[in-house]
Amino acid sequence: MTRRYWNINLKEMVEAGVHFGHGTRKWNPRMAPYISEKRKGIHITNLTKTARFLSEACDLVFDAASKGKQFLIVGTKTKAADSVARAAIRARCHYVNKKWLGGILTNWSTTETRLHKFRDFRMEQKTGGFNRLPKRDAAVLKRELSHLQTYLGGIKYMMGLPDIVIIVDQQKEYTALRECIILGIPTICLIDTNCDPDLADISIPTNDDAIASIRLILNKLVFAICEGRSSYIRNP
Repeated sequence: MTRRYWNINLKEMVEAGVHFGHGTRKWNPRMAPYISEKRKGIHITNLTKTARFLSEACDLVFDAASKGKQFLIVGTKTKAADSVARAAIRARCHYVNKKWLGGILTNWSTTETRLHKFRDFRMEQKTGGFNRLPKRDAAVLKRELSHLQTYLGGIKYMMGLPDIVIIVDQQKEYTALRECIILGIPTICLIDTNCDPDLADISIPTNDDAIASIRLILNKLVFAICEGRSSYIRNP
């Protein structure tokens, strides 16, 4: 794996609140190695560990992107949704940011059928096909298209299973994580002090409830992906 310098700054992480964990009563004992102290009833994440695993994750996605691999970013909690979409679009990744529909990966044939239908609907709408239908039929198709856009819009161009999945909030996205584990798809997880660090291939200890924290970690990963993609374009 390529080792690079990703400018991961501890001061920057403190300012983003990356180090704030959950209350001491709401924690997973397996996170003990990643916690530096207790402060005013909450656990404080060891940012040196965060920097180490974030750097490893950046190395992984850089190498994968430099080989033309595909990524999926999953984060459906309301406060993370916009950051997930922006990060994914910036790095030309697929994303799910509204609701994880069970079986998106493990039942890929069904997902593929839905995506074909989604793309056909979009094309029909763009070419004015809906306008040629009776109003009631057109309204039904428009509602279905809106539903597909909401839940599958971020993966509409995904032609196969992703090579790496980045997950924001392990507990919220546990179904997505389990599907990746079943299929053997490598995962990078943002984990808070109430999570299990052993489930993902790379777990990054961080505050997964603060927008600034989520945005900072995603921005580092996205920068590494973009750098890797540039390398792939220069050296096909």
